[in-house]
Formats: sequence, C-alpha cells, structure tokens
Amino acid sequence: MVTARPFRITRAVLERVSEHARTSYANDEEACGYLTGPADVEHLCDDGVPLANLANRYHAMDPETYPRTGRTYFLVDPLKFAKAMETSGRAGRPVRVLYHSHLDVGAYFSETDAAAATMGGDKPSYEGLLYLVTSIRQGVVDDHKLFAWDNDGKAFLEFPLQVVPDP
Repeated sequence: MVTARPFRITRAVLERVSEHARTSYANDEEACGYLTGPADVEHLCDDGVPLANLANRYHAMDPETYPRTGRTYFLVDPLKFAKAMETSGRAGRPVRVLYHSHLDVGAYFSETDAAAATMGGDKPSYEGLLYLVTSIRQGVVDDHKLFAWDNDGKAFLEFPLQVVPDP
C-alpha cells in the first residue's frame, strides 16, 4: 500500500462506474472514464464522467498498429482527456481518478496499464492521478481496486479505497 489514508469514492459514483462496466461488458469492451471531486475536499470523488473506449475503432482502422481490441485494452482520446484535466481543475473539481474495467481477469494494474499511464517513461504522465480498475466477470462486477504511483519504488501500488455514503 502507498499510504494508510484511504481515498474516498461515493457509493453512487462507484455504482455508476459499475453500471458503465456492465454496459461495456455487454459490448465486449472495457469501460473507461474519470472521476472528479471538490478541490477543497482532499481524497474524495463524488462525480464521474464516462469516456468512449476508442480501442475497437483504432483496431478496425489499423490492426497492425493497434493489435488489441477493446476487450483487453482501453484507449481514450488524449486531447479530450487533457482538456478535461485542465477545465475541471479550473472549475474547482479536479480529475483525480482515471478508471477502466478488466473483463474476466480481475482487478489489477497490468503492465499495459502502467505503460499507458507513464507513456512508456519512468513516471506518470499526470502527477497525482489515481487509477481505478473494476473487475467484471461474466457480466458481474466483483471487485474495485485503486492504484497510485509510488515514487520510491517507481511502480503503481494498490491504494486504500473507501466507499462512502452519498452526501
């Protein structure tokens, strides 16, 4: 664990992430999106925004360059995500978590996830951003795990997650 202090996500937001994972599972692709929270309350997300997973589209256009489909990979529009990071921060509701689902394999931070989060480098592209992975098996959500970058170990480690009641 990175820290003993848990990061809090409201029950309603986690249920929306779960519903997005179930809907995406029915389409045989990973769900993805981001979570925000009030700037004046640390370690809390109380809203979420689903994003389109572009992996299947890119795979269909160019399977050599994009060999993986949305079933085992998620791809968000990097310009839209960067803009969301900027505009939500200015609005006092910073993006704190990028989420995605794993289909039939469990909630873990894969090598592919780490490579995407660091753009193949040795540090995250977005400092302080956490990553929520939702496991969905046979259409049923069975786990959520949160991950954060550990500067000392230069790796993503599980971060304590607490589901809290809605305000």
